[in-house]
Amino acid sequence: MLKTRALTAAVLLAAFGAALFLLPQLGWIVFCAALLGAAAWEWGGLAALSVPGRCAYTVFQVLLFLVLVLGGPRAGGLYGPIWAYYLSGLFWLTIAPLWIWGKYRYARPSLLGVGFLMLPAAGAALVDLRAGHPALLLAVMGTVWISDSAAYFVGRRFGKRKLAPSISPGKTWEGVAGALVAVALYALAWAALGTPENRWVGADGNAPAFAAVLLGLAVVGIIGDLFESLIKRQAGVKDSGTLLPGHGGILDRIDAPVAMLPLAVLAFMR
Repeated sequence: MLKTRALTAAVLLAAFGAALFLLPQLGWIVFCAALLGAAAWEWGGLAALSVPGRCAYTVFQVLLFLVLVLGGPRAGGLYGPIWAYYLSGLFWLTIAPLWIWGKYRYARPSLLGVGFLMLPAAGAALVDLRAGHPALLLAVMGTVWISDSAAYFVGRRFGKRKLAPSISPGKTWEGVAGALVAVALYALAWAALGTPENRWVGADGNAPAFAAVLLGLAVVGIIGDLFESLIKRQAGVKDSGTLLPGHGGILDRIDAPVAMLPLAVLAFMR
């Protein structure tokens, strides 16, 4: 299983990197639309929609995303509307933690509404962060990869205290601590590579602030991971889909980025 996961991850990373650095802007938007469509399809499945309902839900999600970004950059240079990022960020910082803490069972309309709130905003954030600089998006996505990997290995070796045993039994507080230490080191490494053209990687001399932002994003990513785990548990499924061998579905791989990306735009680009 670990070998399959590693091989799938390598293929995904290569595909993402090629798209990130080689596609023109319109091609990148199409790539993001396809990614969002796959995620919306799986989210509709978690909400127990029928196949026709999932099709309609996916189409509406993709259309909303395209409406948000195809108008070109707005004031401030953002493709996505700033209100979409604020609404998404508000959800992840307030409602999602309460939902996780209370283990509230969802009603289908509320779950579908959450999908409209979080997925198009995350897709638009992919467009905006890449438009800012491909390396900016890479730095943000790297936060997810570093956090997940460190949490997994530290949790397996040292984990004793469960983070949320009724939602995701494999996650531990020790894993969270390991993830945050790894992200802090990762942020300082990025800051050390800063140049005048890349002010967002600490070139302004404010490496501690850059590290603090990435640590905050890592925490939000953990919230996103736990939220999707809660929804899957309530839906009675282990994975959101079967598209990715060894990993499950698209949502299983992007649950943390979906939560982080809109806040990253607000942190680095507004």
